[in-house]
Amino acid sequence: MSAKKILVVDDEKHIRMLYQEELESEGYTVAVSDGREPILDVVAREKPLVVVLDIKLGPDLSGLDLLQEIRRGEPTLPVILSTAYDSFQHDLKSVVADYYVVKSVDLTELKAKVALAIEKRT
Repeated sequence: MSAKKILVVDDEKHIRMLYQEELESEGYTVAVSDGREPILDVVAREKPLVVVLDIKLGPDLSGLDLLQEIRRGEPTLPVILSTAYDSFQHDLKSVVADYYVVKSVDLTELKAKVALAIEKRT
């Protein structure tokens, strides 16, 4: 098992697969979740160094709410909010995230934030 595990939480399967493939090509181990399983259960099982968390996880599930749960249960775990909408950066629930990344086909920014979060954590 790699010591550098990333948890990707996104409701869109193609995004989970893309992020997993791209991050694994960078040498990370990647676990994925669609956000339906209780987030702290997933974190406890997978023990990631970083969580990449989509803000909109479907009509009745918010990544911002999951972020609050992570902060209550794992306050030092770095969380990167990933969204197609940069306006969420102004939502008060999002201020406790470590980083923000606007979704793009170019994952350079995401990879840089993941590397930065791991570097700060280790």
